[in-house]
Amino acid sequence: MPSSFRGLPPLVWTLFAGSIVNRIGYLVTPFLVFLLADRGITGSDISFVLGALGAGHLLGPAVGGLLADRIGRRPTMLIGLIGSAVAQGALFTAPGVWTMAASALLLSTAGATVPPAAFALLADSVDTGWRQRAYALFNWGVNIGTAVAGVLGGFLAAHGYWLLFAVDAGSALVYATVVATRLREPARTAPTKASGGLGYGVVLRDRLMLLLLPLLGIQLFVYSLTEVALPLAVRDSGLSPAVYGALAAVNAVLVVALQPFVTAKLSGLPQLPVQAAGSALIAAGVALTGLADSVTGYVVSVVVWSLGEVAVAGIAASLVADLAPADARGRYQGAFSWTWGLARFSALTLGVTLYTGVGAAALWWGALAAGLLAAVAILGLRTRIAQRTEQDLDLAA
Repeated sequence: MPSSFRGLPPLVWTLFAGSIVNRIGYLVTPFLVFLLADRGITGSDISFVLGALGAGHLLGPAVGGLLADRIGRRPTMLIGLIGSAVAQGALFTAPGVWTMAASALLLSTAGATVPPAAFALLADSVDTGWRQRAYALFNWGVNIGTAVAGVLGGFLAAHGYWLLFAVDAGSALVYATVVATRLREPARTAPTKASGGLGYGVVLRDRLMLLLLPLLGIQLFVYSLTEVALPLAVRDSGLSPAVYGALAAVNAVLVVALQPFVTAKLSGLPQLPVQAAGSALIAAGVALTGLADSVTGYVVSVVVWSLGEVAVAGIAASLVADLAPADARGRYQGAFSWTWGLARFSALTLGVTLYTGVGAAALWWGALAAGLLAAVAILGLRTRIAQRTEQDLDLAA
């Protein structure tokens, strides 16, 4: 194992292992459209169910961040994981569109409560200088699990959709067991009314976070186009769905193979320049999709944005953790996760609308411009972030 991950506490490795198990169970969502069609649900009814699924990714982070600070990281993770398992069963047995939409909302909401609590727990357990590496390791676990799920999902779906639900629910319960039996939550500062302990006011009053989160959101929106608009581009090039599957595999292999070594090389460098450079690579790779019309062209674009993804791994969450007061880490990570959810939702709506309505070129080159401008703007916050984090370190000392 590269030196960048050595020295991390056991809790981080436990969360790493849990993230692999949990992500291996991320099977139902990618195949949900096929399941709905198999049950005779088509057209606007599919959009209704998928819309409910997307809404949960906005509701869950806000709830998860709040609960993480109120009742604790471990209880919040357990609520989310057990709730996910219950929702899997509800979704599979749901008799109609409305009940499926309600189950999909519960599923995504419960699942999205977990990351803010897990990220806050990492911040509680790791000193500032090691947080990027801890978050990068966690991200690596997610990608390992995703790679396995990509292979496993197709096999299980061919033998019955019920297997997807069974594995999803089972993986959530296994992770919940790990959280309940292996994780010990460090002592933390309880939120108080004086420090904004009643809700997200503490985040909304933080002017630096209000500048940083939208810029991160733009970068996350650009990255989310790789999941949303790339399949449309592959289809419009006359290529088969198998090509998109192969491109996803290229991304997974690159991230899993390179993440530990790239983190080892970059972890000693200043975070914001690395974040800006990696985000610029992602934007450039996404824009190259607009020039691709063959498998080779698409592979080149995927390699470019995958390298950017590896470079920025863990940095954004680490920045948010460093800026958060000790008693508000859950809500700060909840706000960051909510930004992530909003970016994905915007890619599904605005991104697809631009692609189909205005034209693919407007989307790809607009994404490049937005990504580069956001990277430059984040660099412009470098002094303010440094002053804030250094001041916090002085106070802690």
